Amino acid sequence: MFDLGCFNTHQVYAWKPDFDRNNFVRWVKKGLLIRLRQGYYTFPEYKSKPDFILFFANRIYRPSYISLHTALSFYGIIPEAVMQITSVTSLKTASFQNEFGEYEYKSVREELMFGYDIKPIANGHSLQLARPEKALLDLLYLYPFYNTEKEMEDLRLDEDFLLDELDLSRLDNYLSKFKSKALPKRVNLLKSTYNL
Repeated sequence: MFDLGCFNTHQVYAWKPDFDRNNFVRWVKKGLLIRLRQGYYTFPEYKSKPDFILFFANRIYRPSYISLHTALSFYGIIPEAVMQITSVTSLKTASFQNEFGEYEYKSVREELMFGYDIKPIANGHSLQLARPEKALLDLLYLYPFYNTEKEMEDLRLDEDFLLDELDLSRLDNYLSKFKSKALPKRVNLLKSTYNL
């Protein structure tokens, strides 16, 4: 199971149907396993591999992809390091806390589960991470209070990134798929605040 990065109890029972579930509790107490959420575990060795904090986000609640503040921080679009790992899912909103941090999942309609890349990380694993344009749209869609110039300025978005790297045609293309009346107003406000 080690090479999987993390695993769930169903995978263990498929491998050994008579596995004693009390082993999980014992091994977590001894520090041989780390519990990520109910039924999901990993090994302490992964604490020294920073990409796996994000990898677990995709694995412990599926389907999901990393977006919102975590993705924006990953790209350097917002200045602060993010304490919470934020993702978007078509399942219901949820959060989990474990030794790696706090994992927050925001719910969207299934047809909005797009606009992410598969990024390779160590050991042949990969993670699903929103593109910058989708992370911004997810943020403005799921946090409607970003609706004044002051709120937009408070995001402290990196203006060099916005001017040099943000793909405005992709942003507009993605925006049309949201089919939201309010979102275009917030996007226009973002563009005017940052002179895009």
